[in-house]
Amino acid sequence: MTQFDNLINGQWTAGKSYSPNTNPSDLSDVVGEYAQGDASDVNAAVAAAAAAFPAWSTSGIQARHDALDKIGNEILARKEELGDLLAREEGKTRPEAIGEVGRAGQIFKFFAGECLRLAGETLPSVRPGIGVEITREPIGVVGLITPWNFPIAIPAWKIAPALAFGNCVVLKPADLVPGSAWALADIIHRSGIPAGVFNLVMGRGRVIGEALVNHEDVAAISFTGSVGVGKGIAAACVASGKKVQLEMGGKNPQVVLDDADLNQAVELSAQSCFYSTGQRCTASSRLIVTDKIYPAFIEALQARMAKIKVGDARAAGTDIGPVVSQAQLEQDLSYVEIAKAEGAVLAAGGARIACHTGSAKDGYFMQPALFVDSTAGMRINREEVFGPVASVIRVRDYEEALAVANDTPFGLAAGIATTSLKHATHFKRHSQAGMVMVNLPTAGVDYHVPFGGRKGSSYGPREQGRYAQEFYTTVKTAYTLA
Repeated sequence: MTQFDNLINGQWTAGKSYSPNTNPSDLSDVVGEYAQGDASDVNAAVAAAAAAFPAWSTSGIQARHDALDKIGNEILARKEELGDLLAREEGKTRPEAIGEVGRAGQIFKFFAGECLRLAGETLPSVRPGIGVEITREPIGVVGLITPWNFPIAIPAWKIAPALAFGNCVVLKPADLVPGSAWALADIIHRSGIPAGVFNLVMGRGRVIGEALVNHEDVAAISFTGSVGVGKGIAAACVASGKKVQLEMGGKNPQVVLDDADLNQAVELSAQSCFYSTGQRCTASSRLIVTDKIYPAFIEALQARMAKIKVGDARAAGTDIGPVVSQAQLEQDLSYVEIAKAEGAVLAAGGARIACHTGSAKDGYFMQPALFVDSTAGMRINREEVFGPVASVIRVRDYEEALAVANDTPFGLAAGIATTSLKHATHFKRHSQAGMVMVNLPTAGVDYHVPFGGRKGSSYGPREQGRYAQEFYTTVKTAYTLA
């Protein structure tokens, strides 16, 4: 069995122990044994990053551009291979996984360009003979804590801007899926970036994540994951004066109005609710449907769901792969029972099954579940399930649909299916979400535009695109007497 080490100060460093990375499509298939670090590894990685920061933060922009561009080029050149690895360890279908890898490569290439577009302002002072310069500078050592559902894209959209703007990085990837992060770390390691600028420490969140968050030499933490963990990180960072950025999920609404194109509405709903096994923070798990289209929409969505093939993530013909782990499968199935107990009607799916495609291996396969006749106050419509489970809420009209859509503690993404320009325009302005889709799936965003939400979904500056500089830099104002 191949063992994969941590990367600390430019050296591959053995773990205190190693943990198996298991294929959720085939529980007999172990991808590899990945290092489990501890607080001493975090201390060594942070020390290396802090030592590398003075030179890296003032290095030439061409060198930073070239390194990030090289990383992006290698990711894109190896997207088939890396996509297969991602599908194998996380359970996303191979086409989806290859697409995610391509996005990671494009992110690095975008931020390679941002190295050359660093800008500031020159302003006159209100006092005669004095000039004012406003510039942005890197903030220091940044701790990055990433989730399991996008094991290469989310690390990429945190690492790339951090490095582009001159920071040094310690990455703690999700313990459940370390393979893609390790492969990315290997590419970064061979890019020519100096030792210590980028470090990888794998291991349990309670050990590695806690040590990173509490380390006095870490200037900032960017975290994507659960609400509970995120709130704890926020409190710790505020107490120690660290900059903090959180992405913590959603309970995203998809509104379907009477005037919607039925086929389009059904397809975008199926894509949003169930693809990637519903394991996306932007997935739509609340379908809010108006009266007149409700019966036809339910019937058509049931027919569409009947065509979905659940199976081995790497097999041809698979539409939806397995749930990522036994614990996540148990959580998904528990919400099916909760919804039944609350009075929602199970209209399709909702059970553990054998796969429909590929070899008949034991895996964490689940039939996508659809509940109808649910109400906005049910737990199934209040809490994030993070699996292929969706519920339908019937409403009278657009006004009630908007009110129900906004009746959530989250605010990441929201969608509307309609042919009405009036309602589409009003929804874009009045939806209490950070990202709004009109006649498109809620899951699926570009790499060069800001990503993030409102309310309980996000805290701190946006991720991705040029807005990333708000988190990864600090503003300096300098005065000069002419």
